[in-house]
Amino acid sequence: MAKKDGVGRYGERVAVRHVEARGWRVLDTNWRGSEGELDIVALDGDVLVVVEVKTRSGPRFGHPAEAVTPRKLTRIKRLTGQWLTVFRERLAAERLEAEQPAGGPETGGPVAVLPDVRTWFGAIRIDVVAVTLQRQGPAVVEHLEAVA
Repeated sequence: MAKKDGVGRYGERVAVRHVEARGWRVLDTNWRGSEGELDIVALDGDVLVVVEVKTRSGPRFGHPAEAVTPRKLTRIKRLTGQWLTVFRERLAAERLEAEQPAGGPETGGPVAVLPDVRTWFGAIRIDVVAVTLQRQGPAVVEHLEAVA
């Protein structure tokens, strides 16, 4: 594993602890879609929050949040749509399994109905958690809310 990969993974663990300390419920981490990865998908109350985590080992390459470009935000939005589709299908399958009578759907049992997940969340937003490692002491965590 390259050093930068280890730094990134560490930053993601720090970010997960950060959002959990805020009382958020983490639904997914490192979720892979066709165009990349969503670092953290969580619930802040009834708001679905997709968190992009950027970690730097120091200031030499600029502030971590500077790496979240408009192009990257567009890709995160598309990935969020993919995540919502998979989440919706997963919920429908779980509901169907819970409601399924003995013998399966061919006996006239319920059929999977895909819920409209847009009604499940008060809003959907994208946040950035910037993690900067220090030579000594804990990492500096900065949370930028609603960047998109």
